[in-house]
Parts: sequence; structure tokens; C-alpha cells
Amino acid sequence: MSFDGLWPYIYIAVAGWLATDIWRWLGVVAGNRVDENSALINWVRAVATALVAAVIAKMILFPTGALESSPVALRLAAVLFGAACFFLAGRRQIAGIAGAIAFLAAGLALTGP
Repeated sequence: MSFDGLWPYIYIAVAGWLATDIWRWLGVVAGNRVDENSALINWVRAVATALVAAVIAKMILFPTGALESSPVALRLAAVLFGAACFFLAGRRQIAGIAGAIAFLAAGLALTGP
């Protein structure tokens, strides 16, 4: 078995693993020493939440691919419906996600291409 053509891919895989895995291990070590209620952790949670909200807003307001052909009102209604499902199901994420997807799929099926 010859690895002549595979060395660049092996190098990329190993270098990528090393570059990300080191930070994961440092996160585990540092995370065990940080208080869950500290200002640092609250800031990290706020930034993570803001990033997720920004991605969702981008998908709603500036969609690409299959979502691009759907009406903005349908996308907004799907998000609202998903939020309602999330809260009515006792803050279960899967209920919110499934509700939003089902609402969007039904809306797309009813409005047609």
C-alpha cells in the first residue's frame, strides 16, 4: 500500500487535530477551575447566545439555498411557532426545532414553488 498521494491529507488531518484538540484539552483543564457563576462564564454564555441569534437572524433575513425562495413572513412565522412549541413543551429544544421545521415544511407545501 502506497501513501505517496495521501501524505498531504494525512498532514492536514494531523495538523488540524493538533490545532483544535490542544484547545479542547486546555478548555477542560481551565473549565474545571472556573466557577460556573463567574462573570467570565456568564460573558461566554452571552457571546455564544448572541452568535446563535445572529446566525438565526441571518438565515431568516438573508437566506441562501432552498430557504431563499420562501417568503420572509413564512420564515418568521415558523420561528414564532417553534418558540411557542419550545415553551409549551417545557423548554424542550427538540420540540421547538421540530415545530419550526414542520411549520416551515407545511407552509412551503401549501404555497408551492
